[in-house]
This record gives sequence, structure tokens and C-alpha cells, in this order.
Amino acid sequence: MTNEPTAYGRPEPTFFEELTRVGAGTPMGELLRRYWHPVGLVSDATATPRLIKVLGEELILFRDGTGRPGLLHPRCAHRGASLYYGRVEEKGIRCCYHGWMFAVDGTCVEQPCEPDTGAVTCGKVRQPHYPVQELYGLIFAYMGPLEKQPVLPRYDVLENLTPGEFIEADDSSIGSGGPQIVPCNWLQHYENVMDPFHVPILHGSFSGNQFIAKMALMPRVTFEYTERGVRSVQLRDVEGGTHRRVTEAVLPAVRAVASPRAEVDGPCSLLGWVLPIDDTTFRIYTAGRVTEVGALAKIRSHYNGKLWHELTEAEHQAFPGDYEAQVSQGAITFHSEENLTSTDQGIAMLRRVYRRQLDAIKAGKDPMGVSFDPENALVHLDAGSVVELTEATV
Repeated sequence: MTNEPTAYGRPEPTFFEELTRVGAGTPMGELLRRYWHPVGLVSDATATPRLIKVLGEELILFRDGTGRPGLLHPRCAHRGASLYYGRVEEKGIRCCYHGWMFAVDGTCVEQPCEPDTGAVTCGKVRQPHYPVQELYGLIFAYMGPLEKQPVLPRYDVLENLTPGEFIEADDSSIGSGGPQIVPCNWLQHYENVMDPFHVPILHGSFSGNQFIAKMALMPRVTFEYTERGVRSVQLRDVEGGTHRRVTEAVLPAVRAVASPRAEVDGPCSLLGWVLPIDDTTFRIYTAGRVTEVGALAKIRSHYNGKLWHELTEAEHQAFPGDYEAQVSQGAITFHSEENLTSTDQGIAMLRRVYRRQLDAIKAGKDPMGVSFDPENALVHLDAGSVVELTEATV
């Protein structure tokens, strides 16, 4: 007999609903809707309606005959048939049921069954829609209150191109360590950006060294709040000096991570936008500076010399990556069962930043990092890496 506690009778576990739920009307859902989010590649908007899901909402993405992208609610404002079965024409998308046509801004432009094709009645109805813009090879949507619509931010690391460089976009969820659609809550992945200590363990030794050699060294880390979110400064002693690497978590959910495989140091060359599809699935859209087509696809992680989808189940168990570590926490991790320590400071800080923004919008204020001035759309980032030489090597 023993009096030592066991798993029997443990309390029902819970999670931070206010930080993880993303549907309309939830605290985090309303916060995320105050920012622009990528909802597809530019090439995803075509004359064939595409059904997508963003922040728990199903939407129809298309491009009209004049080249304008549109993002509409799927249920036709007339009698509810889905615009997924609609036909894209010059002026917009036409419902298959009674032919009502809607422009990319939701305006009803034609009702063929009505007198004069709806000249009088068209103006009385509008299909629910969201504003979209194209940038960096991606289509961004704003899904919040129109009177609070900020300018679409631009990022200096994607603006300052050197000769021969161009921007390439990717929708395969680079950085997730797994498939295009990841079956767990977005936050338990995004917090990983502020967890540099897992790098030398998970990526540097447990599953073999997946990055360059110096990334397997245990870093000395400081975490700092920024006007954009949270950043970590990681120092590693290398031959001739100190390797200084800065990683940023930029609201709403932008990954500014210097490539852990780059032999040449410099500013962060790519950004990843973590997009919650719903409460229990997410994906990552990426845009980066490259010099050859297909370069982004080449930086995906390899485990035991294979890509994630090439591994057997036994190899997934023997060579886990971010996907296995995060998805195995459950669809939404149980925060009540965590035991955070000093090395989890960045995660605690990131959660604190989100909570402060929840309080801000509840008080009628704007969240951090949004701008309403087109002249102030450029965001300057610190993310990147450099070797700071010792005096003996200067």
C-alpha cells in the first residue's frame, strides 16, 4: 500500500478559452478580426469559386472577369443556395438558383427574374462580404468592423530586395513541421515561436540535428516586449564570437523567424502568418525573399532524411518534430495541467500581450500594431541573426 498520489481522481482539465477560441463573438475571435489575415495565394482566386474556412467562418473566394478578387459569404442572400455552385462572370458571381449576381463587394448587380433585371430591387439587398487586398503573392482579408479597418501592413524584410531577389509565397505550412492543415489549436503552435529552448532538444539532438550545427547549442536567452508583440534574443558562443539570433512573435500571429538552416547571417528572409481555420485546425501562409522559383519548398524539415509525409508511423515516433510535439498535446491543450518554469517566460509574456489586447478592445481601444495611416503601413522588424566578433578576431 502507498499514499503517494496517482492519476486517479485528478481534476477535470481546462484550457484558456478566451485565448484559443476564434469564432465570431469570442474574445480572441474579435481580437483577431481587428487585423488582416492571409486567406489564400493570389493564384487561389480564380473563375472557379473556392470554398475556404477562416476563423470558423466558411467563405467563397473568387476572381471576377475584370481581375478583382472577392470574398463572400456562401449562402446567397436571395434563397440560400451556396455560391460555391455559382458562375463567375465579368461583373461578379452569379447564383445557380435564380441567377442573382453579386459583385466582389457584395453589391447585387442583377436579378434576372425581376422586372428590368432588378433595376429597382437590386439596391435593397447586399451579399455579406469581406474586404480583400493582394500583397506578397497572398490574398489578405479583413473580417472585423469596417469602421476599425486598419491599413494592410507591409514588412521591411519583404520590401528591401537585393538584385536578383523576388518574393515567393507558399501555402504548405512551412514551420509547422507537418502537413498543410494542422489538426490542433493555433495558439499551441504559435507559442512555439517564443520557445527557443526546444530547438537544441527536439531539433538538435532528440531527432538528430535538423538545422546547422550552432543551432544545437543551448542558448542564453532574454525575452523582451516590443511594440509589435514579443521577441527573444538568443546568444550562442561560436568560434570567434557570439551568434546573436532574434526571433519575433508579431501580432496578430506572424512568425518572424531567421532561418535555422542559413549558413549566412542577416535579416529574417521570410515571414509566416499562422491562420486559425477554426478552434482546432490552422495553417501557415509564408512569403519570403528568394532567388529561384521553388526555394521555399526546399527549406522544409527533414527527419531521418525524409520529408514529414514520407515517414512511416514508426519513424514519426522515433523522429518527432514540431508537429508531433504540438498535435500530441490534444486538439486544444489543457493549460490547467501545465507547469511553466523560467525557460517558459516567453510563452507567459506572449499570453500576457494577448490578454492586454483583449482588455484594450473591451475598453473600446485599438489593439497593438494596427495603423490607420497609409503613410505608416511599413513595419520594421528586428528578426535576424549575426555573429558578433570578439576583440581578438576583429
